[in-house]
Amino acid sequence: MAEFDTIRTTGAVRTAEIDAGLRAHMNKVYGTMSMGLLITALAAWAISGLAVTTDPSSAAAQLPNGTLLTSLGSAIYLSPLKWVIMFAPLAFVFLGWGALMRRGSAATVQLGFWAFAALMGLSFSSIFLIFTSVSITQTFLVTAIAFAGLSLWGYTTKKDISGWGSFLIMGVIGLIVVMIVNIFLQSPVVMYAVSAIGVLIFAGLTAFYTQDIKNTYVAHAAHGDQEWLDKAAMDGALSLYISFLNMFQFLLMFMGQGE
Repeated sequence: MAEFDTIRTTGAVRTAEIDAGLRAHMNKVYGTMSMGLLITALAAWAISGLAVTTDPSSAAAQLPNGTLLTSLGSAIYLSPLKWVIMFAPLAFVFLGWGALMRRGSAATVQLGFWAFAALMGLSFSSIFLIFTSVSITQTFLVTAIAFAGLSLWGYTTKKDISGWGSFLIMGVIGLIVVMIVNIFLQSPVVMYAVSAIGVLIFAGLTAFYTQDIKNTYVAHAAHGDQEWLDKAAMDGALSLYISFLNMFQFLLMFMGQGE
């Protein structure tokens, strides 16, 4: 009986340790993601400020909405460099991140995440030239509320949603292909359809990634490899960060008001 009580007590203590570790792990994931969003927002705002001018004599180009661009703005938004800026984040996610996770230390992976967040700021800077600050702020708040609800559901639900992953990733790939084709078609109907489907896909991915991050930690916490767990936190933060930004971008297509 005493032996049974000892085993039960040990199991309860171990469960409590895993629960405490999981809370700390999720806090790290959300904290890293939030810092990444802050870096992206500041970078986007700063770059958009350097890209525009109010002096017609110094303007290098002008956007259709009348915004005057500096030489930097012209290079970023109107030259072939815009294609590099547009596809560089995709290249980082699909080609660079996996190698960084395999070979880099936790500190190196974290630096890679900060660099990616700054690169996304460059890519997102054009929204400040297209949409009003009020509509950007409103859309961000709506996205934050929706994200919090979806992530909370993914964390607390007892339903196994691991099967969603492959289906949703296939949807993302399909979206990317359609978006690339629409660069040449310039169809508003296709753009709005992509935006609606994109919101749904990344809403699902938010819940899926949250549950996956939780399950991954619980499955590996017993091994005690803190370096691996730290890198896993960075990987989870990146997944949620990408889901948040994509939901924000697609919602902005509906809620955003032009300058």
